[in-house]
Amino acid sequence: MISRSALSRGSQLALRRPAAAKTAQRGFAAAAASPAASYEPTTIAGVKVASRDDSGPTTRLAVVAKAGTRYEPLPGLTVGLEEFAFKNTNKRTALRITRESELLGGQLQAYHTREAVVLQASFLREDLPYFTELLAEVISETKYTTHEFHELVENCIHEKQAKLDSAAIALDAAHNVAFHSGLGSPLYPTVDTPTSSYLNENSVAAFANLAYNKANIAVVADGASQAGLEKWVEPFFKGVPATSSGNLNTAASKYFGGEQRVAKNGKNAIVIAFPGASLGVPHPETSVLVGLLGGVSNIKWSPGFSLLAKATAANPGAEAFAHNYAYSDAGLLAIQITGKGAAVGKVAVEAVKGLKAIAAGGVSKEDLTKAIAKAKFNLLSASEVSGTGLVHAGANLLAGGKPIQVAETLKALEGVTAEKLQAAAKKLLEGKASVSAVGDLHVLPYAEDLGLKV
Repeated sequence: MISRSALSRGSQLALRRPAAAKTAQRGFAAAAASPAASYEPTTIAGVKVASRDDSGPTTRLAVVAKAGTRYEPLPGLTVGLEEFAFKNTNKRTALRITRESELLGGQLQAYHTREAVVLQASFLREDLPYFTELLAEVISETKYTTHEFHELVENCIHEKQAKLDSAAIALDAAHNVAFHSGLGSPLYPTVDTPTSSYLNENSVAAFANLAYNKANIAVVADGASQAGLEKWVEPFFKGVPATSSGNLNTAASKYFGGEQRVAKNGKNAIVIAFPGASLGVPHPETSVLVGLLGGVSNIKWSPGFSLLAKATAANPGAEAFAHNYAYSDAGLLAIQITGKGAAVGKVAVEAVKGLKAIAAGGVSKEDLTKAIAKAKFNLLSASEVSGTGLVHAGANLLAGGKPIQVAETLKALEGVTAEKLQAAAKKLLEGKASVSAVGDLHVLPYAEDLGLKV
């Protein structure tokens, strides 16, 4: 049952909603005029905080914890920590958390990356006090009970393991040959990983004690004022430990390169990867190169201008796209191709040919203009569409940097020339690639067949 105090708080918030709605309406014009607002960093009661406010009617609030697979001391602990989010705490049951959040129209989400576990709430902006309190409670007072681990957490992990497809396995393999340990750890343990030897409620609780402290978390808000955060973060996060008794493995990433091939029934996948741009380090050429390589067309009736879109249009049965996976001290620029074996192999060949054409200076002025515009769109839409802006802002704070400055980054993108793009592509091809192939290995080409160094 929801306590009287909780209902009272909800009633007070409800009374304030009309006023908040008027404020939101007044703010829409300002938001439209400045869509590229950057996150503003600060520190509140020892907690790293970043926020930006467009005065809209909704808010996204996230705790970004340095607890991704890169930092887990044993396989499976990161996904175990993710699955324990919003379960029973010392103050509330999981059922109560669900009911209260639904009564306020909120949405709760937990997920992880290679560097972070993210606990996120989306809600009406006047409900900031409730969800700030909830997130602080989840990271400091979750119970990690035996019955929840065996009845809920373990089953969820097994379900996600069963859903791992060729594309996910290939991306993990590319990270593994690129970085070995750390960033090379798989995003999810495979079904063959002996997680039962490492993963239980006690080991997850021990990992939580290492990760959930003020030194290893950042609170990031999209759609909340800094004054509002100062008012509520300080009282609710005061119970979060300042540090932990142990230390996470924070060894610096090192790029190696190499090749890995995995035989598997079903869909085929190839990942061709190179050292990419890391978080907080300006490298606009990489963003424009991703736009030029592209992938799936954004125009329904056209294959699009990008190199990968043209390659897949000429080879039906395959899909491809390029993406830069940015981390705190490294990056991986990956070309990911999936589909039927023969088509995947042909698109891989065309992808490398396209990259070599860029390195030879074969980029037209029109295609460069389109690629720069695509890079700008990717930057500005990242937070609104996928929420990656929240994660990157938090990761930058945890790495000792500051959130990306949008205006500066847009200006840097506009300064990319054909010569700079040519030099960037040439540098990638001169170094060692990281190549993975998953599927019918009789059909899928080796890195040497593609003309790449590994």
